[in-house]
Amino acid sequence: MCLDGHCEHDVDVLDLEALTADEASSGLGRRRFMTVGVAGAAALTLTPVSFAQAADGSTGAKPAAGSDETRVISGFLETGVADFVYLPVQIPHGVQKIAVSYSYDKPAVPSGTPGNSCDIGVFDERGIALGGRGFRGWSGGFRTSFEISNSEATPGYLPGPVNAGTWNIVLGPYQVAPQGMHYQVQITLTYGEPGPAFVKKYPPQRAKGRGRDWYRGDCHLHTVHSDGKRLPAEVAAGARAAGLDFMVSTDHNTSASHAVWGEYAGQDLLIMTGEEVTTRNGHWLALGLPAGEWIDWRYRSRDDAFARFSRQVRRSGGLVVPAHMYCAYVACQWKFGFEDADATEVWTGPWTYDDEHAVSTWDQKLGEAVRTGKRWLPAMGNSDAHSDPQVIGLPHNVVYADDLATDSITDGIRAGRSWIAESSAVKLTFSVTGNGKHAGIGEKLRVPVDAPVDVRLDVEGVPHGTVRFITDEGQMHQESVDASGSGTVVWRTTASLAAYVRAEVRHPMADGSPGQGNTMGDALLFGPMAALTNPVFLEATSTPRS
Repeated sequence: MCLDGHCEHDVDVLDLEALTADEASSGLGRRRFMTVGVAGAAALTLTPVSFAQAADGSTGAKPAAGSDETRVISGFLETGVADFVYLPVQIPHGVQKIAVSYSYDKPAVPSGTPGNSCDIGVFDERGIALGGRGFRGWSGGFRTSFEISNSEATPGYLPGPVNAGTWNIVLGPYQVAPQGMHYQVQITLTYGEPGPAFVKKYPPQRAKGRGRDWYRGDCHLHTVHSDGKRLPAEVAAGARAAGLDFMVSTDHNTSASHAVWGEYAGQDLLIMTGEEVTTRNGHWLALGLPAGEWIDWRYRSRDDAFARFSRQVRRSGGLVVPAHMYCAYVACQWKFGFEDADATEVWTGPWTYDDEHAVSTWDQKLGEAVRTGKRWLPAMGNSDAHSDPQVIGLPHNVVYADDLATDSITDGIRAGRSWIAESSAVKLTFSVTGNGKHAGIGEKLRVPVDAPVDVRLDVEGVPHGTVRFITDEGQMHQESVDASGSGTVVWRTTASLAAYVRAEVRHPMADGSPGQGNTMGDALLFGPMAALTNPVFLEATSTPRS
C-alpha cells in the first residue's frame, strides 16, 4: 500500500560472502563460484539474486503498477580478489525501473598501504561477454547509486527498457585493504509499464570551418557522466571560452554522454564523441568514435585484448591514444606499449614532472622510428579537465585539417600535423627549408645529405619564452624571445646531422632565468611548457648538393 505517495516494498537480505580463487576451485560454498576469462580479466561470479514477484502471473497476481521490490545483498571480498565481481540479478517481466545502491567499509590501513576502493556498473540481459552488447552503464567509484528506466538514467548509464532476463551488477574492487572489504548492494525493482523512450541527441560530425586550416581542440574532457563535476553544458561553454574549435567527450568507460551532446554542439564548436578506456594497466583515449559506440575496458596487458579493441576503434574511424602514461595513481601508468597506438598524450593538464618523462619517452620513440623505418608516433596534449579549477583547453591541440569535421580532425592528428598549446593566446609556425624545398609540422623534407637546412619558428604569446630546437642528438639550439612574447628563431643544420627536428617553447624558470638544456642539475632544467610541436623529418638523398 502507498503512504504519502511512497509505496511499501518487500526487502529480502541475503548474505553472499565471495570466495578467493583457491576456495572456489576447492568447491567451498554453494552460493558463489569463480569464472576466469568471462570478461577478459579474472572474474568472480556470485549466486544469482531472484525476486519473488513475477509480472507474468506465474506466482500469483500481477504486481501493481508502481509497486517496488527490494533485495539487499551483503558479502565480503578478500585481498587478491578478481578484478571484477559479478552479481547476477534475475529480472522478471513487467519491470519499469531498476535502482541500485552500494556501500563498502573503509577500515584504517597503515601508511603506504592501499585502502578499500570499489567501482560499480551494470550489464543487461544481453550478457557480460567482453566487448558484447550488454553494457548499460558505469560510474566507477564516483556514485553510490544509479537508476535505469526506458525514459531516463543516472548519468553514466544508458536509458532503455528493463527487459526480463539475467542482468549483472559488476563491482570493481581495484583496491582491497589487508582486512578485506565488506560490501552491501541494494537492488530495487519498480513494476509497471515502460515510459516513453529516451530521445538521443547525437552531435553532428561537421561544423562551420574555415576550409583547410589550423583548428584548436581539447581531446580529453570529463563530465558528470563519469567522474567529472561539470555538466555537458558547462564543458561546452568552457571549450568556447577557451577559444577552441572542437572538443572530444571522453568519459570513463561509458558512452552515456554521447546522446546529449547534440544539444550543445553548434556551427562554432564541433563536439566529437569518444571514451577514456580505464584498464588496470593504464588509460587510453578512443577518439572520434561513432556516437553511441562503447569500448570495453575489462582486461590487463597480460590478457592480450588491447589489440582487439584498438582495431575496433580504427575500424570505426577513430584514434587510439595512450593517456598520461606516467600518472602515479593506481592503474594509470601505461603498460600496453605503443604498437597499437595512433598517437600518445605527452602533456596532460598543468605541466608537471610526469609530462617531462612522457615527452622524453615519446622522443625516444621518434628515434626508434627513424632507426627502424617504422611508423612514427605523434604527440598530443589535453587538459583531462574534470571540474573547477581545472582549465579546459590547458593544454590543447592545434591540428591542420581539411575541414572542421570529425574525419578531417582525426586524419590530421593521425598524420602528426599538429602542435600543442597551453592556451589560445599562444601562436606559432614551425617549418624547415632546404634545397629549394619546404616542409611543415609532421612532414618530411628530402634534401642532399650536406645541403643546408634552415629551421624556423615564429612564436607569439610567451613573454620571455625559451625556444628549443631538439633533434635525435638532443637539444641543438636555444634562444629566448623578449617581453613582448613574440619573436623568430632560425637555426641551420643538415640532414646528415639531424634525422628530425622538433620545437619546444618554455616559460622562464621560477627565478626568471631561461633555463639550460645542456647542463645537469637537481631541479628541472626549464620552466613549464608553453608549446610543443610534432617533428619535421629530414631525409638525406644520396646525391650531394652541387
